[in-house]
Amino acid sequence: FFDHQMSTPKGGKDKKGAKTAGKKGKTGGSGRSKKAGLTFPVGRTATLIKSGRYSSRVGKGAPVYLAAVLEYLCAEMLELAGNASRDNKKKRITPRFLTLAIRNDEELNKLLSGVTIASGGVLPNIQQVLLKKKGKSGSASQEV
Repeated sequence: FFDHQMSTPKGGKDKKGAKTAGKKGKTGGSGRSKKAGLTFPVGRTATLIKSGRYSSRVGKGAPVYLAAVLEYLCAEMLELAGNASRDNKKKRITPRFLTLAIRNDEELNKLLSGVTIASGGVLPNIQQVLLKKKGKSGSASQEV
């Protein structure tokens, strides 16, 4: 029924029974991300800068710097959102926690002021004018 002589495309064993290396098991290499100590892909960042036609020439340090900045911003946002989810006794970061993290941080709020996060909601805020005043209920309402 199945032809056992076929080679597997992603790893496994070849026709003679020897193990083959597929993309999934790739561990070595000396890519630019690894050299810079980054998690974000420097090569992909370089490709996107070049294909975006932002400039006719792109230096070799630009994608490394941009990948480092993007990695830092993501780490900062994920840390704040993780803290917000832990405060609400949840284990999963949802768009709501991302919104709370961004809007409560002054610098991230300024950076992402024009961004709307889907299903993020808004910060809980009730204006003082709308709240009932405690104390003299008869004379306080007439003076205002």
